[in-house]
Amino acid sequence: MKENFLHYIWANRLFSEHSLSDENGNEIEIIDVGQKNNDAGPDFFNAKIKYEHTIWAGNIEIHLKSSDWNKHSHHRNKAYDNVILHVVYEHDTDVFNSKNQKLLTVKLKFKPVLLKKYNELLLSENNIACGNFINKQDDFIINSWLTRLITERIEQKTEYLKTILHFTNNNWEETFYISLANAFGFKTNSLPFELTAKSLPSLILAKNKTQLYQLEALLFGQAGFLSNENIDDEYYNSLKQEYKFLSSKYLLKPIDSSLWKFLRIRPVNFPTIRLSQFARLTYKSSHLFSKIIEIENIKEFYQFFEIKASEYWNNHYTFGEKSNFKIKNFGKSAIDNLLINTVLPILFLYGNEKGNSIIKERALNLFEDIKAENNHILKKWTTLGINIKNAYFSQSLMQLYNEYCMKRKCIDCRIGHLYLNRDDA
Repeated sequence: MKENFLHYIWANRLFSEHSLSDENGNEIEIIDVGQKNNDAGPDFFNAKIKYEHTIWAGNIEIHLKSSDWNKHSHHRNKAYDNVILHVVYEHDTDVFNSKNQKLLTVKLKFKPVLLKKYNELLLSENNIACGNFINKQDDFIINSWLTRLITERIEQKTEYLKTILHFTNNNWEETFYISLANAFGFKTNSLPFELTAKSLPSLILAKNKTQLYQLEALLFGQAGFLSNENIDDEYYNSLKQEYKFLSSKYLLKPIDSSLWKFLRIRPVNFPTIRLSQFARLTYKSSHLFSKIIEIENIKEFYQFFEIKASEYWNNHYTFGEKSNFKIKNFGKSAIDNLLINTVLPILFLYGNEKGNSIIKERALNLFEDIKAENNHILKKWTTLGINIKNAYFSQSLMQLYNEYCMKRKCIDCRIGHLYLNRDDA
């Protein structure tokens, strides 16, 4: 048994209330179990109990054994002096707070079947412990839980965005520009893409946005790709000369080109191709974030990100090495990835920070208009018969799998709650 199981029993009042009493048999009535504390300090705040005809208000601390109180050094910590009730599974010793006051302690009793079901989930060999249970539940129940999970997942994605927002001193345009650059790196090259953007303020790109050639010179130069003396290529050398002039003008220093990765990446995803596509996006529209805020439907988003690399890259994947002709479009799956992981999360964050519920809801709703991803996690859910209609559901189910199933946080999951409280077994 883990302590969080006792937290679950307590929070949901699944204990035998009529058996709650102190060591002398005095009844303890639980009026309010309190509010779960997820930070440092007692486990539950603002609880109320009735003991010896007096109502006590304060905090609750829960342990498997009462001796854990001393083991965790709570007897020396004044933050625990307002604990009115020590709830334990096994009472093996009396304990005292920092004022040397003896704690009122109660043994938590509950139906053994609850622990049995809990261990079934905890010890299951399947990654999705309730796999044979979840597919039998009502769609309304599952969907209501997934609605909460999509918000939780987006909030996790915004943590990175908040660090960028802090870096830019709350400049939303610059934050979007840097986070978008990070996204163009598609994980493998996210860091060098982000570093390139941070080394090249969007205002400098804006000043040169009328010339795609200059934008490529700036981006490839800052990315460190224009320092090779051995490439005999007309376009490369012209970019190199242009960057030499612009870098001197704006006092720019490139990042280390060794940060970029090409191995085990499909040629169409090479950083050279992505940098050219990013230059095209900047050429197509300045003040990117202002445009994004105005977009209200998914069709407009697809049109906005309908970009391609410059003509040079039609028969190149790297500088100086010719290849078969192929127009390097930014594909629909790449746009979906961008929307799911960057664009919609930053819209959600912006709506949240500005108190604009319309933008926040729009960001959430747009997930429903994007095709569901297809990966090994989602295949596990489809095998169980779960219908993944769109990205709203796929993102929710990935959150459920990664943050609850894999971490065995079943008692924090609504489906796990249903499993523990089912009538059979």
